[in-house]
This record gives sequence, C-alpha cells and structure tokens, in this order.
Amino acid sequence: MNLSNLRGILGYIARFRDKIFVLNIDSEILAADTFHNLLLDISVLRSLNIKIVLVHGASLHIKQLSATMGSPYSDLDGMGITDADTLKLSVLAANRLAHDILEGLRDTDQRAVVTNAIIAHPAGIIDGVDQQFTGQVERVETGFLEDLLEQDIIPVIPPLGMDGNGQTFRVNSDGVALEVSEALKAAKLMFITTSNGVRGSGTLQAQFSVAEAEEYLKKNRQAIDKEMNSKLRHGVRACRNGVSRVHIIDGRQDAALLSEIFSNEGIGTMIHANEYQAIRRARKKDVGAIMGLIRDSVESKQLLERTRDDIAKRINDYFVFEIDRNILGCVALRTYPTKPKPIAELECLFVAESHENQGIGRKLMNFIENQARIMGVERLFALSTQAFNYFNQKGGFAVGDPSMLPADRQTIYSKSGRQSRVLYKDLA
Repeated sequence: MNLSNLRGILGYIARFRDKIFVLNIDSEILAADTFHNLLLDISVLRSLNIKIVLVHGASLHIKQLSATMGSPYSDLDGMGITDADTLKLSVLAANRLAHDILEGLRDTDQRAVVTNAIIAHPAGIIDGVDQQFTGQVERVETGFLEDLLEQDIIPVIPPLGMDGNGQTFRVNSDGVALEVSEALKAAKLMFITTSNGVRGSGTLQAQFSVAEAEEYLKKNRQAIDKEMNSKLRHGVRACRNGVSRVHIIDGRQDAALLSEIFSNEGIGTMIHANEYQAIRRARKKDVGAIMGLIRDSVESKQLLERTRDDIAKRINDYFVFEIDRNILGCVALRTYPTKPKPIAELECLFVAESHENQGIGRKLMNFIENQARIMGVERLFALSTQAFNYFNQKGGFAVGDPSMLPADRQTIYSKSGRQSRVLYKDLA
C-alpha cells in the first residue's frame, strides 16, 4: 500500500470514524512473529476513532497444550465434538491467549478486557452423536460490549461461551465473530488468518458479491478446505444480515490490516453486500477522476484523446463504476438521432489496472447496452484500435466498416487517422 496517498486514506478515515470493526484472529496468527505488528496496526485504527472488537481462536494452542501435558483432545477447530478433556485444554489455551493479547495491547497503550459476553447453549445431538461440550452461540450481550466500546476499551472475546448456570462450552471463533458483528451492526468483519483469501485458477479472487460467494462455495465445495469454507459461509451470512463488508486476509503480511482497509485494491478476499458496487451517472465533480483514470490509456493511444472540457460538456453521457466511492471504471453512451431509429456509440470504456479481469468491463458494457435498449436504440457501435477482440468475444459485437457510422461520426473518424476497427451490435 502506498501510504503517501493521503488524500485517499483521509477519505476512508472520514467514512470509518466511530464505526465498529470485528477482528477474528486465528490462533496461528497469535503465535506468529508478526503478531506484534498486527497489534500496532490495531493501535493505528484506534487512533482514528475506529472501534475494535477482538475475537480469537485457540486450536493451535490446544494442540500444543495437549502435546505438552500429554492430554488427549477430540477436536481442534470448534466445529466437532468437545469432550471433557478437550474443554479443559480449551479453557487453559483461551486464558493463556487472552493474557498474551492483553499484554500486547498494553504495550501499544490500548486498554482491553476479556469478556464473558457470549451466552451459549449445548450444540446437542447431531446425526445421532452427542457433541458434549461443544456449544452454539445463543446471544451476545450487546449492551455490555457497547459500554466497553464507549469507554474506548477493546473487548477481547475467547472461543468460549457460558450458559445461565455458568457451564462453559467451546464455540467456533468464526461463529462468535459472526454473531458479534451482527449484534453490534459492525461495518466490517475481518478474518485474519494464514491465507490471503480465496484462489481460483491460481489467481486471487479479490472480491465477491454475496451471490457470487454462494455460487463459488457451491461449485468448489470439495476443493475448499474446511477452515476457508467456514469463513466464506460465515462471511456470506454476515453480509446478508447487515454487515457491509467481510474480509479474509493473511495476518502474517506486513501492514496487512491497514493495506486491506485503506486501499482500493486490498490484499485479500472481500465479500460485500449488494450495495458495494454501483454504476451511476457521472457528475461534474467526477471529471478529474475520469481524466486521471484514462490518462495513461490516452497517452498510449488505446483511447481517443479527450480533454477535461470535452468530458465536462458531455458529462451526462458518462457513467462510472464505484467501489467504496472510488471511481475504478468508466464508460460513455453517445446517441445519434438517425431515422427511423437512433443509433448510439459505446465509448471510453475503461477499467483501472488494479481491477482488471474481475468482470467490471463486461458489467459496464452490459449496462450501456441496457441503457441503449431503454432509449430505443436500434444499433450500438464501438470503435477500437486494440480491444476489438474483447468487444467481439465478451460483448457479442460483430466487425463492421466505417460506412456504417453516422455522417458526422465518419468525419471525426477520418480526421483522427487512428484507423480504428468498427464494431456493431444490433439491438432489435
């Protein structure tokens, strides 16, 4: 992340001030050499008036305690059976980790307390098998946590819950983080683990809508390991129940938390509620952002040169693609009043390099096609010197010739000397 981009960072700060972030930290991260750096990142967030709730796992430490003490354990990840011996190890591990977290936060001048805010009940009998001391979150004592946050105290929540009689149950930390983020109406739920997210075909999947994440889970159920499956499932539910963003990041990377929060690109995988992405009509204040977005492509002759005045005069023809209020794509639709029906040009289609190959260009192209249909346009055309295969393969455009252009567009075409390929799509 380029921390010199203060203007962009300040935009995020204003948006996140006084918001609640729930951080679910895997036990492997708690044991990593970089854990202290993560605590420093948390300290930075607190200095920006972002409220933090810490939920932590314990599976690695349960295993280590078991090896040290010679005690058996039945399960590690909180999603299986918990017998009495495993419960004892879980309580010991949780207490040890809570102390380490409090110690680390004190070292960064942060106040924190370990809470018993999770009310749980037995998971019961599943498929004929008694889950013993494995629990399910029944409710979160929201008022308790809110009081702590109002006092600038970080609540630390272990993977344990208690019932009304004081019986302790082991609960899955992913599930705890989900329930806490929903109860507190958190702006973000962040899974800090040893993976920077989901990979498909060898590349990082930077973002999913809720529907896309569900489809990915359905198609890749056998290929995804149990831990990542859990985070995706809980992330989808969080977004469906009011949490705007869910992030999965590798906490071992330097400045991982800050890089994910304060940059457009991020470093991991994000699941977002449906309002996350929006194509909207451009406004006059967007002219500078559009110019900055397309500048390199204009200089490299990929796009026809446009001045700031050119865009400002035709701003109502432009549409932009936003992520978290940052413009990362643009397109324009110019109509020509031909008879018997108008025809239109799809122009200035561009997506920021950081967000290429994520389907944004196709979304913009489909949006313009739908706009053209609504306007009664009979034929949509596009001119391109380098992206004609994209229009053909992704948009279904056919190759045409300059004689198909309206007369005034033919004049511009001839004067430009670009020899652009003409593509068209009939919308009847």
